[in-house]
Amino acid sequence: MLALLDAWFIAPFDYGFMRRAVVGGLALSLAAPPLGVFLVLRGMSLIGDAMAHAILPGIALGFLLAGFSLPVMSLGGVMFGVMVALLAGAVSKMGGQREDAAMASFFIISLAAGVLLISLGGSSVDLTHVLFGSVLAINSTALLLIAGISTLIVITLAVIFRALVVECLDPLFLRGQNRRSAWVHSVFLGLLVLNLTAGFQTLGTLMAVGLMMLPATSARFWSKRLEGLIGIAVVLAMLASTGGLLLSFHLDTPSGPSIILLAGVGYFFSALFGRYHSLAAKWRRKTTPLSADPST
Repeated sequence: MLALLDAWFIAPFDYGFMRRAVVGGLALSLAAPPLGVFLVLRGMSLIGDAMAHAILPGIALGFLLAGFSLPVMSLGGVMFGVMVALLAGAVSKMGGQREDAAMASFFIISLAAGVLLISLGGSSVDLTHVLFGSVLAINSTALLLIAGISTLIVITLAVIFRALVVECLDPLFLRGQNRRSAWVHSVFLGLLVLNLTAGFQTLGTLMAVGLMMLPATSARFWSKRLEGLIGIAVVLAMLASTGGLLLSFHLDTPSGPSIILLAGVGYFFSALFGRYHSLAAKWRRKTTPLSADPST
């Protein structure tokens, strides 16, 4: 038994690429789920997916200019992500269109433009690598970049945490208290772009949002407190990233989809057996008799 446990859970990390992959996955698991929790609380769950596609043209331009240079591709992704966020906000204010609708329009355009650029300058293998990532191919430069971005996100969230919570509950009150409060939303979108840019190397632009949203939505079935939501989401993301890597190693499956599918298993388990709003919770409410009236 001990030999089997060692072969499945310890021996794979004798390889350097597995150690780098798990550290990168854990770093993303610390930074991404809190952003996902706030997206869910703000009713912006699909914005994360839109921003994941918005960074694709910048990554494609970086690839055309410098090949698979992670710093150049990341810089391009950040620039285009911020530009799309600003354009969507401007269109929303000028035309009266909802911001999520404007973002959806821009993300469709960005996805098409990014795929076209990569196809013109590379091969189908290059396109697959950018769209779906390769966590097992993380090198020291990529690991440092991922760790640095994740650290920056966590520190910034800690600094703006209270303002972000107030904005989720009552944005009009926050704007009335402080003129600079309008920057909270912009900073939050910037952190979102940074996280997706860090995640594209490991999970690809199409799946980077999965490690952000699936643990966050799963946590809603286990806790009603913000601290609990964030803590549970981070733990679920860590389990999914580490477990997905091990499954990928032993079953010879793509690492990115393995991680996201394992996070999906966690979501379905939570929806079935979670403490709140799950099928099991509804069944318990139906089968538990009403407490007796204390006045009788």
